[in-house]
Amino acid sequence: MKPERSGPVHTRPLAQASTTAPCLVHESTGNGRVSYYHAVGIYACDHVAHHIHQQPGTGLFHRYFSSSRSLMGIVVSRNAVEYIIRVQRGISVENSWQIVRRYSDFDLLNNSLQIAGLSLPLPPKKLIGNMDREFIAERQKGLQNYLNVITTNHILSNCELVKKFLDPNNYSANYTEIALQQVSMFFRSEPKWEVVEPLKDIGWRIRKKYFLMKIKNQPKERLVLSWADLGPDKYLSDKDFQCLIKLLPSCLHPYIYRVTFATANESSTLLIRMFNEKGTLKDLIYKAKPKDPFLKKYCNPKKIQGLELQQIKTYGRQILEVLKFLHDKGFPYGHLHASNVMLDGDTCRLLDLENSLLGLPSFYRSYFSQFRKINTLESVDVHCFGHLLYEMTYGRPPDSVPVDSFPPAPSMAVVAVLESTLSCEACKNGMPTVSRLLQMPLFSDVLLTTSEKPQFKIPTKLKEALRIAKECIEKRLIEEQKQIHQHRRLTRAQSHHGSEEERKKRKILARKKSKRSALENSEEHSAKYSNSNNSAGSGASSPLTSPSSPTPPSTSGISALPPPPPPLPPPAAPLPPASTEAPAQLSPQAENGVSRGALLSSIQNFQKGTLRKAETCDHSAPKIG
Repeated sequence: MKPERSGPVHTRPLAQASTTAPCLVHESTGNGRVSYYHAVGIYACDHVAHHIHQQPGTGLFHRYFSSSRSLMGIVVSRNAVEYIIRVQRGISVENSWQIVRRYSDFDLLNNSLQIAGLSLPLPPKKLIGNMDREFIAERQKGLQNYLNVITTNHILSNCELVKKFLDPNNYSANYTEIALQQVSMFFRSEPKWEVVEPLKDIGWRIRKKYFLMKIKNQPKERLVLSWADLGPDKYLSDKDFQCLIKLLPSCLHPYIYRVTFATANESSTLLIRMFNEKGTLKDLIYKAKPKDPFLKKYCNPKKIQGLELQQIKTYGRQILEVLKFLHDKGFPYGHLHASNVMLDGDTCRLLDLENSLLGLPSFYRSYFSQFRKINTLESVDVHCFGHLLYEMTYGRPPDSVPVDSFPPAPSMAVVAVLESTLSCEACKNGMPTVSRLLQMPLFSDVLLTTSEKPQFKIPTKLKEALRIAKECIEKRLIEEQKQIHQHRRLTRAQSHHGSEEERKKRKILARKKSKRSALENSEEHSAKYSNSNNSAGSGASSPLTSPSSPTPPSTSGISALPPPPPPLPPPAAPLPPASTEAPAQLSPQAENGVSRGALLSSIQNFQKGTLRKAETCDHSAPKIG
């Protein structure tokens, strides 16, 4: 039981949390994929512990540590330190929540992930001095780095352990128990089947469980039962969905692993196939045992070695043939990867055709959802085939997608196919068709010998239902890709706008703009002043009157009194001494400026005492006889 915290906790949200950090379906990661969750923002908690006299808003408890993926707050009590992590699903800031974890929770998660055989960077334990401020701050950085590592690993980020750690509310159920309940209900009406043991965690899906089965009258024969619930891309009606699931045992093809029994209800499906001791194509590549957990088999293989060139050519041709068959039938797939290809001798057989009917997400969705040209299920299958071919060639998945350069391969024909499906140009411009891949030199000369005739009859009504469901799946994918693209553009723009170099450029441009604006305002003011002076001086198109000339008397009427004569202005200011050189000829605008200056100077320097008394002889007054 966790000890109680010994003081009040004051919680306030961060002003703004970074949303550019990649982690587990809608953010880009360093390996060229997008991930499902990420710890991007945290609530900072100001805690007043009795044994530490710390005021809210100061010191350690109000401090943020940023990294590429999260900001973390700390709550300290007498006996424990708790880390408050804000987790965000996808690109929407609204779809986020907070979780509280102690170091012991991280340690428990790390112990559970040891089955993967990876060396994860969990900060070490410390018994003495583990409550010091400096140590807590350093440990917090180490735990952040630990989260970054596990959430950018494609296999770890999709495992149930990590999802329960980051999203306990949505992954609290025991799916093995739920699957057992569904299977038990099924066996009430089908008593010939019997469960031998659960095959725990042999697959990567959390809501898909496997059980080893046997038939009661054939106790030595082993089968595998798979149970799965519905996914987000289930667009078929319940009736059409159940009819198509029950059609799967009738599908016969030399490169499709046959379904022995299939049934479905409104919420899940149950299929039974023969158990293959050799396992899948991925088991062959990684030299793994089929019954081992997924993390143990594929996270950290002991020996990395690709297949022989002839195996690559034969297996690749067989897989392309069955993809073409499904595309021609209008049956959506979209779930190609090495674990969905069963090996039967030297023949590859495709698994899990029911996944697309259930609407389950693809294993490689976090990769192709960031490329807007991969927007159909056919192009998704081709891109996924590129991943599978890379794994067959090099014995491991690509470090990042798109792939800039490919390591040496057994043949340049292999590299040509890889470039057409995984290169930057291919991801940007679009995938080739399956028919085009079959014509490439790597597969065109492969001879396939099989006597089994393909057979898969789908009624016309169900074909139409499949077509509509396929269009809905592709529409949702396109919308998701559009949102990711817009978010990445916005993120790049914000990052560029906030860079130091960009801020300097903006300052320089602001200064230049300010100087230009000031100069334009000055010129505009001068031009307006000059125009007003010209209009005032010209009057009725008459020449400018000299200040010393008297105003002529008015003759508008004999009864009007003449206006008094205007005062004489003071003598003009003395001119500067004449230059010995000829003066430069002034422009009309400059002459106007000089006249205006002289007039203003005369008005400002006017003195009444300098006027001389003048005697006038006015003869304009009327004479009375």
